[in-house]
Amino acid sequence: MLASLYRKRVAAMAIQLAKDDPQLVKEVIARLRKSGEIEPDDLVYLDQIADRWIRIARENRQKARR
Repeated sequence: MLASLYRKRVAAMAIQLAKDDPQLVKEVIARLRKSGEIEPDDLVYLDQIADRWIRIARENRQKARR
């Protein structure tokens, strides 16, 4: 039970970091993959979340320029 709660908290923290600083998350994932510390298909979901927030930020900047 305690391990499950811990995993949920870690996952929530990782998702929040992807929202707060998606570029950092993308860079860390790329470094981990390159070094072989994680498998290529690991952290795909977190990578997708980071991509989504990068896209949202880009769209918001474009809207603000109008």
